[in-house]
Amino acid sequence: MLEIAINRDQPAAEFYTDLTASAAALVDGEPDAIANMANIAALIWQYMPDLNWAGFYRRIDDELVLGPFQGKTACIRIAIGAGVCGTAAATGEVQRVADVHAFPGHIACDAESRSELVVPVVRQGKLVGVLDLDSPLPDRFQPADESGMVKLIGAIADNLG
Repeated sequence: MLEIAINRDQPAAEFYTDLTASAAALVDGEPDAIANMANIAALIWQYMPDLNWAGFYRRIDDELVLGPFQGKTACIRIAIGAGVCGTAAATGEVQRVADVHAFPGHIACDAESRSELVVPVVRQGKLVGVLDLDSPLPDRFQPADESGMVKLIGAIADNLG
């Protein structure tokens, strides 16, 4: 069993370096994308403070379908282009939203969510899904969170699709 020790109180750059290294170690040698998504969602949930949801939506045909996650029950299907997750999938760009209630077309799976960070998961040039992080705090996600999660997903994308 992999032993993980991440200090939540260290500077953001060090936190994300440790989180990414732990994520890479968790997926190393495991070919099952669903198992890997489950472990990554749990890892993020365990170490990243102030979240109320952490997980994946998988691209299946022309929609996003709920994948492994930690948190409250969630929307099962999201159209590409709809809401924050669908926008990230459609554009291929990270969506960092300080106030989800001000986001046009926001899909409220959990009314307590106030801010959101969605990172597209791209493998061999194809979108395989998105990583979705929600917080009950407004403006929870900062540029360091965005760059840290982009690096994390970039390091493990080949193991997620």
